[in-house]
Amino acid sequence: MAKIKKNSHKILYRKYSSNIKYIMMVLTVLIITFFLPKQPRFRYEFQKGKVWLNKDLVSPFSFAILKTSPQVNTDKQDALENVLPIYRYSPELYTAVEEAYMNEFDVKWRGNAFPEEEKNPNKIASLKLLKSIYEKGIIAVNPKHQKGRKYYDISLLNNNITKTISTQDVFTVQTALDFFNTTFTSTKVKEKEVVMNLVEDHLQPNIVFDEKLTAIVQNNTINSLSTTRGMVQKGELIIAKNNVIDDEVFQKLQSFKETYEAQTKTIGDSKLVYLGQILLVGFILSLLMVFLSMFRKDIFSDNRQLSLLLLIITMLLLALTWSIKLNMPSLYYIPFCIVPIIIRILFDTRLALYLHLLVILIAGFFVPNSFEFVFYQVTAGMVAIYSIRNLIKREQLLLSALFILTAYFICFVGIALLRDGSFNDIEWINFVPFIISVLLSLLAYPLIYAFERVFGITSDVALIELTNTNNKLLRELAFKAPGTFQHSLQVANLAEAAIFKIGGNSLLVRAGALYHDIGKIENPQYFIENQNTTLSPHDKLPYEQSAQIIIKHVHKGIEITRRHQLPESVIDFIRTHHGNTRVDYFYQSFLKNSPEKFVDENIFRYPGPIPFSKETGVLMLADSVEAASRSIKNPNAQNINDLVERIINYKLEQNQLDNCDLTLKDIETIKLIFKTMLMSIYHVRIDYLQNV
Repeated sequence: MAKIKKNSHKILYRKYSSNIKYIMMVLTVLIITFFLPKQPRFRYEFQKGKVWLNKDLVSPFSFAILKTSPQVNTDKQDALENVLPIYRYSPELYTAVEEAYMNEFDVKWRGNAFPEEEKNPNKIASLKLLKSIYEKGIIAVNPKHQKGRKYYDISLLNNNITKTISTQDVFTVQTALDFFNTTFTSTKVKEKEVVMNLVEDHLQPNIVFDEKLTAIVQNNTINSLSTTRGMVQKGELIIAKNNVIDDEVFQKLQSFKETYEAQTKTIGDSKLVYLGQILLVGFILSLLMVFLSMFRKDIFSDNRQLSLLLLIITMLLLALTWSIKLNMPSLYYIPFCIVPIIIRILFDTRLALYLHLLVILIAGFFVPNSFEFVFYQVTAGMVAIYSIRNLIKREQLLLSALFILTAYFICFVGIALLRDGSFNDIEWINFVPFIISVLLSLLAYPLIYAFERVFGITSDVALIELTNTNNKLLRELAFKAPGTFQHSLQVANLAEAAIFKIGGNSLLVRAGALYHDIGKIENPQYFIENQNTTLSPHDKLPYEQSAQIIIKHVHKGIEITRRHQLPESVIDFIRTHHGNTRVDYFYQSFLKNSPEKFVDENIFRYPGPIPFSKETGVLMLADSVEAASRSIKNPNAQNINDLVERIINYKLEQNQLDNCDLTLKDIETIKLIFKTMLMSIYHVRIDYLQNV
């Protein structure tokens, strides 16, 4: 049985990598469309107060005209006003009160040493009066039912029979006590006082508000209300072309739309709707693939970066689908501007704008008032992109959020005035979803970090962290190879100034320059900038071995930076900063001292590759020029000028800049910047009179 090669999966990946991107695209289309709503979409867009620009709209079926939300709320309020609070009469309460009253009456009478012969008449008279009070009823008045009135109507429930009465027709505890005091007669004041105190202790409401039953009646009343007012018959004209959509017509159109969408859920063929979604989403994602293949070949060829773009599209559209299915009150809660922010920081402006437009185009098919939605999101997305050139400071994200909120506010007020023509009619509460959306867009910051780690993409934030000289790896370089560290700092300054002038990623260049010689951490004494004596360890080694030690710092640098998980974009500077040039000092020394021996030039040559971008090309030139400038014995304007010209021309002759897109104009600009900065470093004064 044949053995499977250890790296066979990598071989298969490289062989079929071009097909994987198309598989990812198809899966993205299927995932997005699988979760999207499957009912046909209402074809007309309309706004109150606007002109109907479509053809005459005739109803294809009969439908009821729905009441507006304010009308429904008014009807509910009126219905609730007509529902009387239900109070329950409890006749059995008197039995318990009577027994307690009789027992306590005897005790009180004996305790006060009243004549025994007067006890029964007073007892019988007071009980009779107390019973009549309870039979009429004692109500527990509820202040929320009074509404500023002394009396109010109630539905009194007694033995499952209700009748409408006024609270004026029954007693309260206080009116019952007053009635007893007025009606009860006694020959002795002291006896009456004792009876009155006793009655006051035993008066309690037997007509009590039944909140649960009242709520049931109120709900039943509300549920029985009609939500429609009138009908539109089949074949009836809803609105003619060029007519203004007034309140009545708007409600007819809204009712027609809701009835249409409800019917198509059961009548429409969901498979054909699904097919339509696949065609539209697939077409839009195909446009993205074409754009990448034409203008961003680096992303198109990198399946990791491509999968990130597809993942962001999928996540946002699934969030939209989830919101639609949950009937979220406003889809503007979704932070659509998070897409251009993330793509702008991780990639570039053009891709951020293009991807944002594609996402909004897809979303526009599934949101109400799609033109208004697209206008909001496109303008806010453009502001988001313009407000973040690069994320160097944390407050930039907050400023961007503020700019996005301002853009939303301007659009919100403008559209409201366009629709209603009045500030007083603007419903400011509808702006709250935009505020929530902008706050949610701040999640871009942690998402950027997560995407960097998962997909191996380097943002400006990561580069800023890498260029911090207190970084552990750079501190180790400064400690073990201080000369190399100082050289790297000077190279970083030269390269950053040059790339800033000709255009490019200055942060990336600086990071690459600081780490380009990190491999010299191992065996730093073999490199001249770290040698403190006139003796060199190379003096005791063959030239071939010395050359290999020097060349090895590239391999060691790649190994160290990968071990510390530095981005590949930074490692590229280590790989290319010597290109495939020779270690000329040891090569020429070998030829001079061993002319009779055969020389394998590859022993003295760096493995490459040569620089393949502006940034890597500028670093190679800065590295060579800075290293050579240290050997100038008498640094003056002429010597520095000749050195820069010689070094850069030599790199051109060696074809080291063939693969990077540096123009001749760029190279002349680079020369001028290098000369100016080196003169400043070596404190060279320019003879202005001589130049004149």
